[in-house]
Amino acid sequence: MMPDGTPRVVEEHNRRSARFDGLLLDKLCKHTVPEAGDEALVERIQKAYPEYPLHLTRLSHEWYRLGGIVKADGSRVAYDLNEWAERSFLECGQNFNTVLRYCEEEGFLATRHKGVTLYLIARSGQHAEDFVQIEADRSEELADRYLFNVEQPPGDLEELIDPLTPLAVEPFIVSASHYAYRRKTEVARFMQELSRHRVNRHPVQRFMDDWDASSAGSEKAFCEDWSLRLYQHVGRHGEQIMNVETVHSPIRDVPRLENTQGKKGRALARLLGHFDSLAGYRFAWYFLMLRGLVSAHVGEAVYQELKGDYAYLPARDAAVLSQWIAVPYSV
Repeated sequence: MMPDGTPRVVEEHNRRSARFDGLLLDKLCKHTVPEAGDEALVERIQKAYPEYPLHLTRLSHEWYRLGGIVKADGSRVAYDLNEWAERSFLECGQNFNTVLRYCEEEGFLATRHKGVTLYLIARSGQHAEDFVQIEADRSEELADRYLFNVEQPPGDLEELIDPLTPLAVEPFIVSASHYAYRRKTEVARFMQELSRHRVNRHPVQRFMDDWDASSAGSEKAFCEDWSLRLYQHVGRHGEQIMNVETVHSPIRDVPRLENTQGKKGRALARLLGHFDSLAGYRFAWYFLMLRGLVSAHVGEAVYQELKGDYAYLPARDAAVLSQWIAVPYSV
């Protein structure tokens, strides 16, 4: 360990100047104790990769997952409730009532994992898709119910594992809060691979291309305000299934822009200019429109103005808007 508590592997990694490495990220997560705000984890990863500006862009909603089994004193019986239940059923001669009697005698408690997923973003180039998205979980394990309710016993293994009417106990911590590395994604590579499995350009790829072509791309890095929800798995027949969604995670709050009725010319230009200043970059209203946070009527109204006497958009932004009018899309 280094004097500041950072694993020595970080120092060795810096000397090699390698790209993001899953093994190192996993070690950094395991060696970092969660603190309020998660700054410690961000700082350690940034120290390991000083060449890539890094920031925590968002936290997921709180999630829960099935845990294991403990005794009333907190001592561990099993880490995986699913695996334990199936194994115990076989060991009891596939007699479900024998399993229930055993659980009742021991007074087993079931645990669950409660946590959030952190999304960290590291910019790696000048284009919108040039960033790495790192995902890590911060979670703790709690015992909060008996394995089953004796008054309303389960009818099968599935109900034993996930009962409809759990018998709660006063929750207590079984495993303290900790980080667990999930994955890292080179977004440019992901989008390139995604395009190989599609006939048409994915809307999110067009979204990022529009960003690069517009005033927004010249003023702000895409990954400062946007992150991605990535999907990738192998289908039933061995096919590669991939998809992606944009997630707006702005540095500052931006109001919704629903109604521009009655505003034309300079009044509309001032309204959009004020909206963009709140967002922190030009042409922000267009990208938030594609995400559904600004009414599509705004884009249509601005396009009508471009055809008239009020051409207040830069040429590059007008070209992007015109393409959207010709072939609309959303993300």
